[in-house]
Amino acid sequence: MLKSLFSGVSGLQSHQVAMDIESNNIANVNTVGYKYSRANFSDLLAQTKAIATAPQGQLGGKNPVQVGLGSTVSSATRIFSQGSIQNSDKNTDVAIQGDGFFIISGDNGNTYKYTRAGDFKFDAGGNFVDNNGFIAQGWLRDPVTGKVDSTAPITSINIAPGLTTPASPTSEVVLKANLNSGPLVESFSSAFAVDDNGIVNNDGAGNSTEISGNMGVMFNETGEAFSLQEGQGVNISFDGGITTFSYTYSSDTNNVTTAAGADKVFTSMADLREAMDNEASAAAGTNVSVIVNDRGQFEISNPDAAGNDLNIQATAFTDAANGITENIKFTRNMEAISAVLPAGSIGTALSQSFNAATHSSSIDIFDSLGSKHTVRMEFRKTAVDTATGATWDMVISVPEPATIDTLSPLNEKRGSIRFNNDGSLATYNPPNISFTGNNGSAPDQLVNLSFGTANSFDGMTSFDSASSTSGISQDGFTGGDLIGIRIDQSGTLVGSFSNGRSFGLAQIGMAKFTNNEGLSAEGGNVYNQTANSGDPIIGTAASAGRGFIQSSALEASNVDLSRALTQLIIIQRGYQANGKTITTSDQMLQTLIGLKN
Repeated sequence: MLKSLFSGVSGLQSHQVAMDIESNNIANVNTVGYKYSRANFSDLLAQTKAIATAPQGQLGGKNPVQVGLGSTVSSATRIFSQGSIQNSDKNTDVAIQGDGFFIISGDNGNTYKYTRAGDFKFDAGGNFVDNNGFIAQGWLRDPVTGKVDSTAPITSINIAPGLTTPASPTSEVVLKANLNSGPLVESFSSAFAVDDNGIVNNDGAGNSTEISGNMGVMFNETGEAFSLQEGQGVNISFDGGITTFSYTYSSDTNNVTTAAGADKVFTSMADLREAMDNEASAAAGTNVSVIVNDRGQFEISNPDAAGNDLNIQATAFTDAANGITENIKFTRNMEAISAVLPAGSIGTALSQSFNAATHSSSIDIFDSLGSKHTVRMEFRKTAVDTATGATWDMVISVPEPATIDTLSPLNEKRGSIRFNNDGSLATYNPPNISFTGNNGSAPDQLVNLSFGTANSFDGMTSFDSASSTSGISQDGFTGGDLIGIRIDQSGTLVGSFSNGRSFGLAQIGMAKFTNNEGLSAEGGNVYNQTANSGDPIIGTAASAGRGFIQSSALEASNVDLSRALTQLIIIQRGYQANGKTITTSDQMLQTLIGLKN
């Protein structure tokens, strides 16, 4: 009989513990990152009155006769289910979605503690701390490499107040663009560099050097390509049609002939200008001025009064015997030059404009002091080969006094870019420029030009579509002050600076345990490692089974009030029932004692 009293007492004690645990759960219903616990009951050692016997002969076996001695709370299991994620307005609040713990330390990393509560903030010293003042552990940005190495040992996260970033000189310019390969372009201009006299590199004798020389890739004033084929051209007479010579195009510079008194063959605009100059001077009997003006027009004048009058006639050229047809666009451009220029007159004869397909892009680069300098890249179509593809001249320039070349002009560098016949990039030159700002910054700053991979379409291309720049970037920046911090899903603290740059300053470390339930709660939302939790496996968020981090959010307590309140009823009824066993046993004992009377 007394055993029933002790069983009732043990039941009361067990339910008291369960009540304590459930009360604690309810008390922490609004505690950030809290994980509720559950009381696990087990029975006590039973008293055996009769042991079990095996079947013998015709007699069956018997089960043991045992009387239990009550219950006890064998363990309190902490349930690490996911709590709901609640958004907040604080950018340093972080929540873990999935498994894992934040690592914190109060002794500079000598010992670690673990928490799911991500209510972090920066203290006056720039330490990333929780509400207990423990410093979050992770990895810091290497000032040399500029990277956060998450394979290194973890350390206390500290971002110095008033952090600034020094200027970083540009080391690479990346350009992605299409240069129009078609017969009609919207982007075109005169293909000539004009000197102070309005003449293209004029040496006084009418000689000029054109940037875009090949006439086969030039365009008229409306952006239509002449598309000169081998042998096409124009007839020109300087004496009213008495003597007429043909001026025909060849893509082979070895075929060029410009001498007076014979048919002419030209490749470039310079060839055609020279051929016209020679024939006009022969017809006038004195020097005649044939130049290319700043609008890309052939301009003829007959200033010497001692010479002959010029009666210029430009007409269509065909050669049926060799299958050469008229190039109407080219004829129209040259017909405009037809005019009468008396000797000693001040009048001029002008053709229509000859233009080249062009495209330009520009971007600011930075020197070692963080000063900006605009790099302009201009492209002009200069040649087309049906077998190999198109070639464009390239002029790279920077504003003076900065320099990028050792030859005059020092602030310009010329090169070329060639494409395959499928529009992919073939080669380009120069691959880089040596930039000197001449403003006190470091000289000979090497800037690589990344226009794409040879025989690929990952950079510059040349398709039959409008010339356009789809992307241009560089990797330099000026100095800046830290103006804000955000945290991404990997736990990286990304700093935003006043220079528009953003990069990782630190990364929050996370720990994962083999047995989360083996951790020991310390209070203050903090857990300690125990012998049964296993060692922490430290790494980055969203890797190796660790959850990802959500910023501007906190993980709420996983206490379910409906479950907890229901559990209170169960515990209460269990407690009452155990109390009833004690009173019932007491009444039975009272009856037993009364037998003596």
